[in-house]
Amino acid sequence: MELTGTWFREGHGVDPDIEVPEDLTAMAKGVDPQLERAITEIKNLVKTKGYTAPEMPAYEKR
Repeated sequence: MELTGTWFREGHGVDPDIEVPEDLTAMAKGVDPQLERAITEIKNLVKTKGYTAPEMPAYEKR
């Protein structure tokens, strides 16, 4: 049961933020349209928001 009090479908995962239709012909040729779209989205995010590497954590004191 969900927090709203309604039942959810069993086996139903999370709905995608960006729908990419499956192209079985491309997948048979070794091209994954979903992976290609994800790479494009990440490149756009890096261009628009930039990237800051996280700081290295301090060493443990043992």
